[in-house]
Amino acid sequence: MKIISWNVNGIRAVERKGDLEAFLKNHNPDVFLIQETKCKEEQVQPLIEKYADYQQFYHSAEKPGYAGTAIWVRKRLQDDKITRSQVTTGMPGFEDTEGRIVCIDLGNLAILGVYFPNGGKSEEAWDGKLVFYDKFLTYVNALRKEGRQVIFTGDVNCAHEEIDLARPKDNEGKIGFHPQERACLSKWIADGWIDVWREFNPGVGNVYSWWHVITRARLRNVGWRIDYFFVDEALLGKVKNIEYYTEQMGSDHCPVVLEIDK
Repeated sequence: MKIISWNVNGIRAVERKGDLEAFLKNHNPDVFLIQETKCKEEQVQPLIEKYADYQQFYHSAEKPGYAGTAIWVRKRLQDDKITRSQVTTGMPGFEDTEGRIVCIDLGNLAILGVYFPNGGKSEEAWDGKLVFYDKFLTYVNALRKEGRQVIFTGDVNCAHEEIDLARPKDNEGKIGFHPQERACLSKWIADGWIDVWREFNPGVGNVYSWWHVITRARLRNVGWRIDYFFVDEALLGKVKNIEYYTEQMGSDHCPVVLEIDK
């Protein structure tokens, strides 16, 4: 099963540029988790019709043109030895008015696509980001305790370690590389959630998933690795491949792919 996550920074924009169509043809995901869709479902009816091989689920923000997540799943995948699929949004104890969490259950496998808060708008937003991280850990731990197999992915909006961004000294203590949010990711890992790419690539640097557009940082590969796949440590043995599609254009983020045995 090929699962791909991509913060598209506006799904209609990436479609207009032709990058979405090229991406799907080149990489052919079974499950496609999208962040920052920036749309209402009624605005993407042409996409639903054009890409009819996928069943598409959208979780939009109340605010127009902001945030939002989606899951596309190949219709054949749902028919291939999988008898139950269900999509849910949000998480317990959190009012998800910004369309940040969408989850598809494929049998006993729960795959979550998440657009984590940036936290940079205000002190309240920063506090809310830390609360989100904590509530999310409680949520996925509860899913695991129920006996579910869990994968979560998306734009985490935090570089975990110095190796995960090009200029750690310049950004020390800033939002996105603040000790408090980095500690939250460390807590996830301590609880048995594996950062799959780092697990498979210890010590490898200069691989990023986001670059600042205005400074044209992508041309110089001055980036941040803030898009991740995490799996329960019990699932790690099923992982066949993980990589960042750093050459894929269309957004300020690049996609990340995880291939696992069903």
